Amino acid sequence: MRAAVYNRDARKRTVSLTVNSDLYDKAKAAGLNASQVAEEALAQALAQATAAAVKAEIRQDLDAYNVYVTRHGSPADLAREHYGERGDPD
Repeated sequence: MRAAVYNRDARKRTVSLTVNSDLYDKAKAAGLNASQVAEEALAQALAQATAAAVKAEIRQDLDAYNVYVTRHGSPADLAREHYGERGDPD
C-alpha cells in the first residue's frame, strides 16, 4: 500500500483561484463542486509530480551505479571473486 501524498484529514483552507468564468459557470450549473474538483485535481497533479521526482532520483542513482561499475567493476563480480578465492566449502 502506498503512503498518501498528503494528509487527507488536514483542515480546509480558503484560497483564491482564478478560473475561466464560463467554465466555472457551466461547471456550477452542472452541479459540480469546484472545491472538490480542484482538490482532486491538485492531489492527482501532486501524485504525478512526486512520481516523476522519484523516477528522476532512481535514474540518477542508476547512472551513478553504472559509472561505478564502469570504473571499478560489478560489486557482485567482486564479491564472487573475493569469496571464491577463500576456498570455503560449498
